[in-house]
Amino acid sequence: MTRILGVDPGLTRLGVGVIDHSRGSEVSLVMVEVFTTPADQELSARLLSLQGQVREVFDRYQPARVSLERVFAQHNVRTVMGTAQVSGIVLALAAERGIPVSHRTPSEVKAAVTGYGNAKKPQVGQMVKNILKLKQVPKPADAADALALAITEAWRGTAVAGEDRPETPAQRAWREALKDRRT
Repeated sequence: MTRILGVDPGLTRLGVGVIDHSRGSEVSLVMVEVFTTPADQELSARLLSLQGQVREVFDRYQPARVSLERVFAQHNVRTVMGTAQVSGIVLALAAERGIPVSHRTPSEVKAAVTGYGNAKKPQVGQMVKNILKLKQVPKPADAADALALAITEAWRGTAVAGEDRPETPAQRAWREALKDRRT
């Protein structure tokens, strides 16, 4: 059995979901939570609060792998910066423990759990509910998204150190976009 932590990073709402993956596509819920910080609080205090809460998740649930939503460019620079800063916290905490991290695009996660890369949030939530055999859709959407990230890692698992797996079309497009941006 492999324990996987899915993280939907955000400065205002940070979704974390832990699942156990036994064999094949069998997954089960361990925990899900959304950590929040007030928008009017100083940035450093918000990041410190989230770091402590995520550290507690790592320590309590001891995941073997982490699936983190990839930060992508948006028009709102403040949102991107906050998401990137929170992602950095997760990456550092995983690195401290030697835990491999996979980076997943939203479309990759949607395709993995719904079969359609342009699925809407309610569809993702409903599929997470069905896959994990829950009584209701995890709320808010950040909770369902964190679990969807963990499920994607269970089913597509690239966060295994030293293991070479082919890129998905979304990962290839992301790599190419970054390369084009640098040149």
